[in-house]
Amino acid sequence: MAMMRQSKKRDAMLSLLQSVTDHPSADRIYQQLKPRYPDLSLGTVYRNLGQLCGQGLVKRVGTVNGQERYDGQTSPHSHFICNRCGSVMDLPRLSPGEGCVDQLGVQYGFIVQDCEFVVRGLCRDCADRKQF
Repeated sequence: MAMMRQSKKRDAMLSLLQSVTDHPSADRIYQQLKPRYPDLSLGTVYRNLGQLCGQGLVKRVGTVNGQERYDGQTSPHSHFICNRCGSVMDLPRLSPGEGCVDQLGVQYGFIVQDCEFVVRGLCRDCADRKQF
C-alpha cells in the first residue's frame, strides 16, 4: 500500500474522533472543524474518513437517522444505538454466544476474524419519557 501523505485536516479528524464518545457523523465532524479550517469541504471529510477507516484508525458504527456514524476507539467493543434520539453508546465487547460465530464459519465455510455486535432500543432518557 502506498504511503499516505501527511494531512493536517485528516490528523485533526482523527484527533477529534479519538477525543469524543458521541460517535459523530461526517456532517458533525465538518461542523466542528470548519471554524479551524475555513477551506474544509464536506467532501474532504468523507474522503479522509474513508482513508482513516481503510487504515483501521477509525471504525464505522452504523447508520443512525440516515447518517453514518464514526468511532475513533478501535479496540474491541460493542455499541448501543437509541432508535428514538440516535445516541450511540460504547458497551464492553459483547458476543452473541460463546463459539456461535465460529460455528457459523464452519457451517458456511468462512474464517471469523472479527465480530461486531450492535444493540438497538431506547436509551434511558427516551424510555423514561414513555412516549412511544
